[in-house]
Amino acid sequence: MRAARAAARVHLKWLSRTSVTRKSNAIDLVTEADQEAEAAVVDILQRAFPTHAVLAEEGGGSRHPSEHRWIIDPLDGTTNFAHGFPQFCVSIAYERRGRTQYAVILDAFKKECFVAQRGTGARLNGKPIHVSRIPTLDLALLSTGFPYDRRERRRYYLAFWEAFMMRTQGVRRTGSAALDLVYTACGRTDGFWEFGLKPWDVAAGALIVEEAGGHVSNMDGARLDVAAGQIVASNGRLHQQIIELLAEARPEAERRHAEMVREDGAAAAGNHR
Repeated sequence: MRAARAAARVHLKWLSRTSVTRKSNAIDLVTEADQEAEAAVVDILQRAFPTHAVLAEEGGGSRHPSEHRWIIDPLDGTTNFAHGFPQFCVSIAYERRGRTQYAVILDAFKKECFVAQRGTGARLNGKPIHVSRIPTLDLALLSTGFPYDRRERRRYYLAFWEAFMMRTQGVRRTGSAALDLVYTACGRTDGFWEFGLKPWDVAAGALIVEEAGGHVSNMDGARLDVAAGQIVASNGRLHQQIIELLAEARPEAERRHAEMVREDGAAAAGNHR
């Protein structure tokens, strides 16, 4: 909690006056707030637990062998933050022997702190939270996000969006996977899916969903692997329905992507003539 609060202070300090640099491509951003918040979190955790491994998005911490590991996203929702859009947070998870035990996600702007400890439930600002009881997709509100390769694979991801748009009451795209997960945990949404995620995007939020009575998995229904890059989270009642619709939409998504690749290739060849 002390580390999360330190990151939150950094977020509020830099909000609306940060500068932005790009990482791997034009839409993968990093700000001073990402770097300063990570440094603050890592410093606090390493002082308290010097033998623990730390995996952090911006490369801070240490990855030496240990059965204890902290997984940190110092600023989830960086693009939102860079534009002053108030949907961002810090996410911290503690993992022992490969299984997450504690989690905190703190939204400084909204003053909302989500916490969970394995086996003891999940809380928002100290009050217990629970997933929704929505039983079917036609009554559900879901959320998702698009990976950093979305320009190259746009039709692939949009095929899934369209499938869920046609079967649910709505789909939201907020720009913070960690907050999408905790919104499922507290019943603001009923489920979430996303491709292309990293361990720091999901480790804390997944535990909070589970401890709020929900379910998380890979997209094939197997036990969640935070390194697999894909996730489904739900209130539990909708879980199999979401997985089945993802499987149903995949052939069409692959067809649309292949068609787009052919079209883009033909256009590029034409431009070279």
